[in-house]
Amino acid sequence: MTSEPVSTDISSAASQRVLLVDDNVDAVESMEILLQAFGFEVATAIHPDLALAQLDSFAPAAAVIDIGLPGMDGYQLAAEIRRRLAGRPMRLIAFTGYGGADAIARAARAGFDAHLVKPVDIDRLLAVLGGA
Repeated sequence: MTSEPVSTDISSAASQRVLLVDDNVDAVESMEILLQAFGFEVATAIHPDLALAQLDSFAPAAAVIDIGLPGMDGYQLAAEIRRRLAGRPMRLIAFTGYGGADAIARAARAGFDAHLVKPVDIDRLLAVLGGA
């Protein structure tokens, strides 16, 4: 896992699908509009259960997940996504206000590929998603 951007190629339409998970409606809607402007196909979820329901129907290539979620935190959600995917590839990005070494290590243990601290620089986010 890295806290630095990692560039990947996302040339096919399916690989441009991003699931945004955040219980802050304004934040998730703003990020949705921003990523759509850069050509991503975006689905949103304001609750972990809604995010899990979209794994098969939307089939995202990546998920940007807030850590402070209701009912199941982002660490638990990432671990559950990894369990459900059973080895199928999907890039998981922690999106949080917690940037210390402990938070980064915990994110890695939960199955996140990258860790971004709010507020994030859009260039960093795009690089992590592979769009930069």
